[in-house]
Amino acid sequence: MIEPGHIAIVHLTGRLVDGPAAGAVFETTDVDVALEEGIYHDTRDFKPLEFRVGEGHVLPGLDEAVLGMADGETKTVVLEPESAYGTVDESAIVTVPREELEARSETTAEVGELVESETGEIGWIVDVSDETVTINFNHELAGERVEFEIKILETHATETGHDVEPADGVGAS
Repeated sequence: MIEPGHIAIVHLTGRLVDGPAAGAVFETTDVDVALEEGIYHDTRDFKPLEFRVGEGHVLPGLDEAVLGMADGETKTVVLEPESAYGTVDESAIVTVPREELEARSETTAEVGELVESETGEIGWIVDVSDETVTINFNHELAGERVEFEIKILETHATETGHDVEPADGVGAS
């Protein structure tokens, strides 16, 4: 049974819960799932996620969900925004003068384009008018309920000898 401080090695698949894209996979560590769902990218290394439970290396809801699980066990959990990618922070949605943004980035502002703030944060353009550009710097899944299927591949009560780092997309923000 997994306890805080244990090393968990898991396969997981994340799906959207609500809206028109409900059921769509946005994250997986399993190459077979990635191929089945049409989200495979050859630049991505699909491998099990390894993390020390309770140390904030993954989303809070994932840390909590694996507690008490055993090797070989599979569980599906729905995470509320607070336990996943956070709630929408309205102060992270900013409107700037279009001319200023285009001069600084040397590009034409278009909805969906990624931009970088002066402090290095990445956001995407959500609205463009003749005079202004609105940019959202929240995580793209902020405010969303998400579902994760978690399969425990193995657990260790002690070190495994591997470095433990957050995985793309599922690490704590």
